[in-house]
Amino acid sequence: MSITRDPADDIPPVTRALVLDQALPAPHGTHRVQVRRITIAPGQASGLHVHNGPVFGSIETGSAVYQIDGAAATVLGSGDVFYEPAGVRVARFDAGNDGVTFLGYFLLAAGQTSELEFPDD
Repeated sequence: MSITRDPADDIPPVTRALVLDQALPAPHGTHRVQVRRITIAPGQASGLHVHNGPVFGSIETGSAVYQIDGAAATVLGSGDVFYEPAGVRVARFDAGNDGVTFLGYFLLAAGQTSELEFPDD
């Protein structure tokens, strides 16, 4: 008599993978975190921008070209994570041909609101 193994028996019930371990440049007194689902239409460019607090994110669907000013561009796809530092110029967060939907996690101090600035240069 042969015993048939169920492949599901080899799958652990829980797995954990570290996908981002980001040090902040200075201590940040986080009072609350806002999580936003943001959708950008296909081919839409976000333009040069600066956040007033650190932002973490994860791509749900689609893709985006992500670039900190002066650094190399990276294409982010479904499941990828990213970090936009406070006060740093983000040169690009441009939706790919299929658009992009992502979750943005905004770390906010007490009384702080999330602000986005679009510098002229």
